[in-house]
Amino acid sequence: MSVSARQNMRRLARSKLDKTGSWLRSNLNALSVAPHGGWVASIRDALGMSQADLANRMGLSQSAVAKLEMRERAGSAQMDSLRRAAHAMDCELVVLMVPRQSLQASVDQRRLQLYGKLYDKAAAHMSLEDQSVSPELKQVMLRDAEESIPDSSLWRESGLG
Repeated sequence: MSVSARQNMRRLARSKLDKTGSWLRSNLNALSVAPHGGWVASIRDALGMSQADLANRMGLSQSAVAKLEMRERAGSAQMDSLRRAAHAMDCELVVLMVPRQSLQASVDQRRLQLYGKLYDKAAAHMSLEDQSVSPELKQVMLRDAEESIPDSSLWRESGLG
């Protein structure tokens, strides 16, 4: 597969992920509000299940469940422990990684950063003339940068090569 074909495939993958990411970002507040006592303790309590009952269903001691609930509240619970607790309470464990901005925007910013010498030079000349870099010029520069800097080079320490 050619470099161009791989970049097109990555762009399509970014586009699909960006649609999901956009929805997640717009609903992040509702999704990320954990109950005060943590999910494990709150769901366990809502089910009417004691720590000892959950421990028995997980094959652990009551003190191990108490530690799990404490670790979850502290943000240091192990994924496997949370998965086992979820299973024992007939729940699904969902872990989300939500980009702060679209993946395409991140790639475009990085590409412009690496391609920055030309961008900075154009911006400097235009600022001397009391102008700013137009969105059209930015798009042209992005196309040039995309041809010059493949996706596979974007995140290397040196940026290229």
